[in-house]
Amino acid sequence: MTTCHVKRAFKYRFYPTDTQAAALSRTFGCVRKVYNMALAARTEAWTLRRERVSYIATSAMLTGWKKTEELAYLNEVSSVPLQQTLRHRQGAFTNFWQKRAKYPRFKSLKKSRRSAEYTTSGFRFRDGRLTLAKMTDPLDIVWSRPIPQGASPSTVTVSQDAAGRWFVSMLCDDRPTMPTPVNAAVGIDAGVTSLVTLSTGEKITNPRHEHKDRERLARAQRDLSRKAEGDGSNRAKARLRVGRAYARIADRRRDFLHKLTTRLVRENQTIVIEDLTVRNMLRNRRLSRAISDASWTELRSMLEYKADWYGRELVVVDRWFPSSKLCSACGTLQSGMPLNVREWTCGCGTTHDRDVNAARNILAAGLAVAACGDGVRPQRSTPGGQSSVKQEVVPPPRSRAAAQPRG
Repeated sequence: MTTCHVKRAFKYRFYPTDTQAAALSRTFGCVRKVYNMALAARTEAWTLRRERVSYIATSAMLTGWKKTEELAYLNEVSSVPLQQTLRHRQGAFTNFWQKRAKYPRFKSLKKSRRSAEYTTSGFRFRDGRLTLAKMTDPLDIVWSRPIPQGASPSTVTVSQDAAGRWFVSMLCDDRPTMPTPVNAAVGIDAGVTSLVTLSTGEKITNPRHEHKDRERLARAQRDLSRKAEGDGSNRAKARLRVGRAYARIADRRRDFLHKLTTRLVRENQTIVIEDLTVRNMLRNRRLSRAISDASWTELRSMLEYKADWYGRELVVVDRWFPSSKLCSACGTLQSGMPLNVREWTCGCGTTHDRDVNAARNILAAGLAVAACGDGVRPQRSTPGGQSSVKQEVVPPPRSRAAAQPRG
């Protein structure tokens, strides 16, 4: 077995003292304030003078803000998270300029993530004890799993979720051991009833965690809606109950996806999936809630980084490839295939399960992509011709039905 060098985050829950909780809450507020002020300065400079404000300029602004009487409280917290939030603001604009994200938005007191990032100068990690700047006592961390032996965190991020739980994430250098290569490949068809259908014929049922907890969540949301805006403590308690309901759903869903993706990566050398446009699919009001509960985007993300960690190959085929309408036995393309058709018989006499047939076609197309050297991403435009997937079968014209899920 071989190893590779990766950056890996290890996330743990911790229980702060009252003093630590107050200090961290103060830090979260200062981080949000500095980010919003820097964003406002950048927006104003561009709107009025067509001038770009860099990270260096906002860092100088931060020094000036600390010297004012109105913002003197910024000196009460560590300067490291404040500098980091300016870097995050710069990164947000970089993503915007490169058309990877929308224009940065202001951080909200109630809706934005409560977090603060510390670099090496802002914390001390010795003998398994983590102490943040401006604090005298180490954090009471529940070490649910060990960090790599001899590793030292380069970045520490402290956060609090909507359920009131405190987490610390430590970014460390890791060398995961790559498993022995295996001679196996699998195609994956994502769906709603069956979360994934494998080309081997196996169907993995969608746990539908949100659907199971829907009544609990609805009750908590109704309780919150009855609390007036000015009813501080009662409204805060009701909001916390809603946060806990969402956290329960997200935790169970994430745990299931981790187990599923780890198994798929360990058992197969090549994994082939479709390039689904989840954002467009969510516009279908009849299926949007079920699609969100399936969490296909998170499933793909996990497969991507785990395949990279363990030396596997992930192939993504074109989103317009007609996997459901193509006979995996003879290659005949059907004219139409409504979502309510789960089994169909081809003219060659082969009876297909819709999802299994789609998974087998996805596997065949993915192996063709790998053989032609197209790489792991589907080509949006190919100079002088089509991608290797589309050379196999020309997909039908784009239509509204094409944006619907295959499950």
